[in-house]
Order: sequence, then structure tokens, then C-alpha cells
Amino acid sequence: MKLIHDNNSDAAEVLSLYESVFGKGAQIESLPGAGSDRRYFRLLCDGNPSVVATVGDNLQENKAFVGLSQAFGAHGISVPEIYGESGNCHSYLQQDLGDVSLLSQLDSDKRMELAGKSLKMLAKMQTVDESVWGGKVFSQPFSRRQAMWDLNYFKYEFIKPCALSCDEELLEDDFEKLAGLLADASVGLTGFMYRDFQSRNILVRNDVVWFIDFQGGRRGPMIYDAVSFLWQAKARFSEEERMELLECYADALCKRRGVEKAEVFENVDLFALFRTLQVLGAYGFRGLVEKKAHFIESIPDALSNLRALIYNGVADDYPELKKVCVDAVSSRYASVSSAEVLTVKVFSFSYKKGYPEDLSGNGGGFMFDCRGMHNPGRYDEYKPLTGMDSPVIEFLEKRGEVFGFVDGALALVEPSVATYFRRGFKSLQVGFGCTGGRHRSVYCAESFARKLAFAHPEIRVIVSHREQGIEREVAL
Repeated sequence: MKLIHDNNSDAAEVLSLYESVFGKGAQIESLPGAGSDRRYFRLLCDGNPSVVATVGDNLQENKAFVGLSQAFGAHGISVPEIYGESGNCHSYLQQDLGDVSLLSQLDSDKRMELAGKSLKMLAKMQTVDESVWGGKVFSQPFSRRQAMWDLNYFKYEFIKPCALSCDEELLEDDFEKLAGLLADASVGLTGFMYRDFQSRNILVRNDVVWFIDFQGGRRGPMIYDAVSFLWQAKARFSEEERMELLECYADALCKRRGVEKAEVFENVDLFALFRTLQVLGAYGFRGLVEKKAHFIESIPDALSNLRALIYNGVADDYPELKKVCVDAVSSRYASVSSAEVLTVKVFSFSYKKGYPEDLSGNGGGFMFDCRGMHNPGRYDEYKPLTGMDSPVIEFLEKRGEVFGFVDGALALVEPSVATYFRRGFKSLQVGFGCTGGRHRSVYCAESFARKLAFAHPEIRVIVSHREQGIEREVAL
């Protein structure tokens, strides 16, 4: 028996459950988590099927997943088989479907085929009679209240952390209006609402798609799930692909429900806007607040979707919300680097306003305090200038302190740059701070960035002067 996990009590719990179900012990390894706090393990034993064990402290979610898996599996939906659960459902064992998500296959030539299969299976799942699954869900049906929760999630977990300005009274008016329309749209074409239907929650095995993570399901508007899938930030479906796949979904739904396509398509734009705001709230919380890199990297793609919706006029009826969205898609969060090569971001900043925010999710990096050098900002003639202006450059270079300071910083950083590049790391942050973030720090950041880019042409160097709102890539 092999134990690979820091939390021995979780591992011991699932090993005991496995033995009670299969009559023998197993080898165990921990699996990476996702956006939730659930813990996952893979258990292996000769002669028995490979099993994935889940441990979760939210017993309602656990019971919902187990119950829904059993209900939908009995009706021909490709969901994991449940092998066993603990007495209080703190842990359960499920069929191991492998590690190949649909998201990982969206760059392959089977992209559209697998996406189409997923939407057809979704339509089948959504139209299973509520008597089969209604008693298994713990979430209340989608409503105006739930819409307001998600809209305020966007406000408090994305707008606020991004420091985007808004008139909160006017924004609340727009939220109320949007939530009312969403609630009105939810009394028509309803069924099982998966809630988080996206390619990360679909596994592919032998060209068959399998659904996972539907424990948050409830009764609600079915189009929400199709929109969630087609507007998923990382999936990057083109507008033409979305329309083709929407037709595929509508055909499947119409056959099962006997409705007209126009009814299926009626509220697509409304729910696309709503879902995009909801996921930005999730990315803000998981990324900007909890500093999880995957979610931070997803923000630019989500903002790209939001930009297209704004351009198409979807937000025109909500003026304050539109203003905030325009600011968001024009902000620095729209261009978080996801480059395949190492990107070193060099900041200048004011200590009075705190350290620069790390949008890479990497954390750490180097911070250099320039306040020990003589400050040009003490003299009236230099106050309106910055460290990029010739008089300030001449002032600092004449005194000479900056040369040794920048070269010393470079000597400290370069070994990490070489190591990061060799190991395939994608980001490193370097900051130069001074009192106002205007003179000494700006000069040092500029000089350091140029020298680093010249010495390491294999990497990408970006210089960002936070207090001036200037950011650019350093060209050799």
C-alpha cells in the first residue's frame, strides 16, 4: 500500500472505504484539485477497476453528486458509476474515467465533433424528467435572487479587486433590471440546469464524452448551460463555431422537447452576458484574491468575450454596467501574459501605494528599494518630470548611485532568470520602488529592463510604470 498525500486522515478514510467495497487494500496517489476544496485520489489494485476517490467537507454537494450520478446513469447519460460512499457521504468512490478533459482536446482536429457530442448529451441530460433527479439536488431552482447573487459576485470579487470605479446605486439599478429579465426568461424552456457545464468538466475516453462536477445542478433555464459551454473563456470558440454548435444543440433539444428553434435561441445574448459576468466573479475570487494561476490566466479570454458582447450591443440597456465593463476590457487585466516563454515584468511603483499586484499567480519575485538614493523629486524643476525624462536621467547619472544599484539588482536577478528559463517557468516579477514612484524607481526599472532584455534575448521583458499607467514590451 502506497500513501502519497499530506493529509493522512483523508487518505486513510478512502483506503478504508475502498477495502470495505472491494475486500482488499490498494495503492493510492493524490490527484490535483480544481476550483473547489474537494480532495481527489486514485486507487489501484490488481484485478479491480481503477477508482477515483473524492473527499469533500460539503456533505450536501457530495450527496447530490452521488445521487445524480446514479439517477442519470440509469437513464443512459455518460456519468461516472458510483462504487461506494462513506456513511455520512464525506467520501465516495467513483469510476476512473482518466485525465483527458475535453478542454485538452479542443486544439485537436476532433474539436467540433467532441463539442457537438457534448451538447447533444447535454440536451439528453437536461430533458430527463424532473421526477428522476428533482429529489437529488440541494440547490433551489434558478431565480431572480440567484441572479442577483451572481451579479454581486461579479461586483465584489472582480470590480472591487480590480479597483474599477462605478456608481454603486446606478450599478445596482442595472443589476435589478438584468436579474428581472433573467428570471422572466427562466419560466419558459427549463429543465435540469448543470450550472457549470464547461469543457473542464467533460472527460473524453475512447471518443465518448463523460460528464463530471454536476453536483450544483438545479431546475433552471437550459440555454444557460449551452451558453456556459460555448462562451467558456479558455475554449475560444469563434463566432462561427458557436453558431454551428448552437444549431446542433437546438436540433437535439427540439427533438426531445418538441419546441421551435426560435424559443431555444431567444435569450442567448442575455445569458451570454450574465454567464460572462459570473465567471469573471469566479476568476476574480480564485485568481486575484486566492492567487491561483489558472484563473488569473483565464481573465483575458473572459474579457475578450465581454468585449465582443459590448461591441454587439448586448450591454446597451445597462448604462452603468456597460461603463464598468468598458473599463474592465480596457484595463491591465485584459492583457495578463500567458506567453509560452519566460516573461519578466519589471515594475516601478510608489511605496505609499503598496507593492505591485502579481497577476501571474506565480508569487514572489524581487523588490528593490530605491529610496536610499538622492531624490530628484525634492527639487521643483524635476517634480513634474519622470525618470524617463532627460533632465532627471542626467541628474541621477551625474551622481552615479544608480549605476551600481541597477547592476547589483541585475546580478541578483540573472541567476533566477537563467534557472526559470531552463525549467520552463513562465513568469518572474521585479519591482523598483521609491517614495512617489516617479523618478528614481522609473529610471531604475527602465535601465534594468533594457539591460536584462539585451542580456537575455530568449525571454520576454515587459516594463510597467504603475503610477504613470505606462506598460510596454522592451524591444531590442
